[in-house]
Amino acid sequence: MISSHKRKAGVILFLAGCITFGVAAYNPPKQNEHKNLQVLPKNISDDSLDMIMDGFKAALGVQCGFCHVHTGNDWHTGWDMASDDKPEKKIARHMMIMRNEINSKFLNFNNSNMPDTINVVTCNTCHRGNAHPEDAEMNNDHGMKPPPPGMPPPPPNTPPAPPQQ
Repeated sequence: MISSHKRKAGVILFLAGCITFGVAAYNPPKQNEHKNLQVLPKNISDDSLDMIMDGFKAALGVQCGFCHVHTGNDWHTGWDMASDDKPEKKIARHMMIMRNEINSKFLNFNNSNMPDTINVVTCNTCHRGNAHPEDAEMNNDHGMKPPPPGMPPPPPNTPPAPPQQ
């Protein structure tokens, strides 16, 4: 009888040890620890943040180092993503706020409760792959026809006239 109690006690102690070891060894997934997010949500997932940054890179034709500080020799290490040392990062924040305001104030036709998800105006709307759109050659790829010969061009910031039939 004692041997069966010893066996049960041994099994219970073994299971208790396994549970204790398992709890101690469990390493829960880390909560996103993005630092210095001022416009994007603090709880943004890594995947969502990567998608947004990839969109910025494509729209502006730049790489991470355009806005972020890189101090390492290896491309994959030495990034200080939280640093505000580059003025381009501050400008990017300003542009994000401006884009959100335009979309929510002027293009939120359905009065969405989440106007920050409206993507009518995007970085690409103006940048079109150029980090400094004001420096880009102004070409006529936006669908506006040039004025007929002898007609003055429309004043700046004037919407194009409707097409004549």
